[in-house]
Amino acid sequence: MSRIGKRPINIPNKVTVTIEGQKVLVKGPKGELSREITPEISIEQEGETIVVKPRNDSRRARQRYGLSRTLVANMVEGVSNGYQKRLEIQGVGYRAQVQGTKLILNVGYSKPVEMPAPEGIQMAVENNTNVIVSGINKELVGNMAAKIRAVRPPEVYKGKGIRYAGEMIRRKAGKTGKK
Repeated sequence: MSRIGKRPINIPNKVTVTIEGQKVLVKGPKGELSREITPEISIEQEGETIVVKPRNDSRRARQRYGLSRTLVANMVEGVSNGYQKRLEIQGVGYRAQVQGTKLILNVGYSKPVEMPAPEGIQMAVENNTNVIVSGINKELVGNMAAKIRAVRPPEVYKGKGIRYAGEMIRRKAGKTGKK
């Protein structure tokens, strides 16, 4: 059995959870999210907590058990607090700016790279080099941050590129490092 799946999910005061069959709807101060849970998993609300249990002892139910609990917990956390990812841009002349809902990156290509924000995602730029991606859906926030990083991943010789805040890049010695 999953250790993560056994833990109940606490519901904060401002959040309401509606369970209709396999569909879970979570409403909170930041917005609302809904998700369809696989039929092998049963989900029940007991007072101020949500309990996730496998319906049977099949392999597929055991595989999805902890995942389903984590997805619902992320929905509850997202509508109450939200999520954000920070990215840092390093390199001479590399910068970012926001125009409306589009993020414009100048990262060494002949033309600026424009990235439109999907619905439910907000992007902000601090000091022209720090990008903040925020929203209530953890999956969308992480995917958007990964797409921004993929525009110019950090390279190993000078460390130039877009990286997550706090990410350590393993550096290589260049041609002068060989002896």
